[in-house]
Amino acid sequence: MAGWWRALPRAAQRYPWPTNVLLYAGLFSAGDALQQRLRGGPADWRQTRRVATLAVTFHANFNYVWLRLLERALPGRAPRVVLTVLCDQLFGGPIALSAFYVGMSILQEKDDVLLDLKQKFWNTYKTGLMYWPFVQLTNFGLVPVHWRTAYTGLCGFLWATFLCFSQQSGDGTLQSAFAFLHRKEADVGGRRPGN
Repeated sequence: MAGWWRALPRAAQRYPWPTNVLLYAGLFSAGDALQQRLRGGPADWRQTRRVATLAVTFHANFNYVWLRLLERALPGRAPRVVLTVLCDQLFGGPIALSAFYVGMSILQEKDDVLLDLKQKFWNTYKTGLMYWPFVQLTNFGLVPVHWRTAYTGLCGFLWATFLCFSQQSGDGTLQSAFAFLHRKEADVGGRRPGN
């Protein structure tokens, strides 16, 4: 059990692309599984496979290449970190978000593959602006280059939980996610033993 844990850092340094992509995709997919669990009902493994497919084919690779590009274009720390995070939020965020909504709609074979994007993009983007700048400040300021995609994937686990909820039944706002969790808590709290 402990052997793989010791091998992971070596793999990330020796094979950074596949290690980071697989970690990112696994964490992103786990975010979908978690949001399904929070919503209740049976697990929809087809949906999780769709999320995993999108994560492996686009999101993990995009993040790996994008983060490397930002590091090369704006190397170092301190003031450049702020510029790097700004570039990430102005360019990388909208691309990744658009790819998620359109990609999931394609994989779900929806008639209008742009509908979720049109309805939820701005709300989700604004919500992301409350989360991702802080994640990326930490990422570019403290995390070694060979771990950045994996770190983004770890933080992306929480984001994916929210994003998959928004794509399935939310409107892209934290308010809808919190309202759902509050209703669920009230439902659980309102049950009596034996009911």
